Amino acid sequence: MKATYYGHATVQLDTGKVSLLFDPFIRPNKLAAAIDVKQIKPDFILLSHGHEDHIADLFEIQKNSNATIICIADILYWLNRKGITKVHGMNIGGAFRFEFGRVKMVHALHSSSLPDGSYGGSPAGYLIQANGKNVYFAGDTALTYDMKLLAGEQLDWAFLPIGDNFTMGVDDAITAAGFINCKNIIGIHFNTFPPIQINEQEAMDKFAKAGLNLQLLPIGQTLQL
Repeated sequence: MKATYYGHATVQLDTGKVSLLFDPFIRPNKLAAAIDVKQIKPDFILLSHGHEDHIADLFEIQKNSNATIICIADILYWLNRKGITKVHGMNIGGAFRFEFGRVKMVHALHSSSLPDGSYGGSPAGYLIQANGKNVYFAGDTALTYDMKLLAGEQLDWAFLPIGDNFTMGVDDAITAAGFINCKNIIGIHFNTFPPIQINEQEAMDKFAKAGLNLQLLPIGQTLQL
C-alpha cells in the first residue's frame, strides 16, 4: 500500500487494486499549488466531514474520476440534492466490505457543517483494512478517550492531525498514538494556515522521544506503507 500526501488533510491511499482519496482540499491551498487536480482520479473519495477545507475539490475530482463517495449519511443526502448519486452513506460505528477491503466509520470529536450552512452530520474517522494493512485516518478530531477502543485493531499506520487550534496538536497526537497503540504516524492538518503552523523539527523530536515514528511528508510525496 502507498500513501501520497496532497497537503492539509488530503491523502491518497493506493491499495494495489484501487485508490482512495481522503478529504480533497487542494486548489485553495497555496502550499499545494504544484498539484494538478485534474490528474487525481481516485476510485473512492472518503469524507471525514463537510467543512470547506475538506471538500473544496470534491465535485471537480468526482466529476473527472466518477469516484464513489463514502461519507456519513447526512452528507449523502446533501450530495443527492446536488445531483450526485454515486455515494455510499455510512454512520458512526458501522462497517462495510467494499471490493478493496473493509471500511469502518469511527468517532471523531469536531464540528461539522457544509459550505452552504447545511447540517453535515457527525464528523468521522475511518479504519481501512486492505491489502494486508490496517490504517486509521482520524480526520479532524480532538484527543478523545474513545480512541482507546482502537487499541486492539493492530494498526500499521495512522494519519493524525497535529496542527493544533482546530484539532489535536502535537502533544495530544502523541497521547492519541498511545491510545490507539500505533507507532507509525503520518501527520496531517498542519501548516496550511497561520493558526496551524508548527515547528516540524520540534514535532519530530517529541514523537521520537516518545518512541514513535512520525512522518511529515512534503506535498506530493509518496510513502510505501
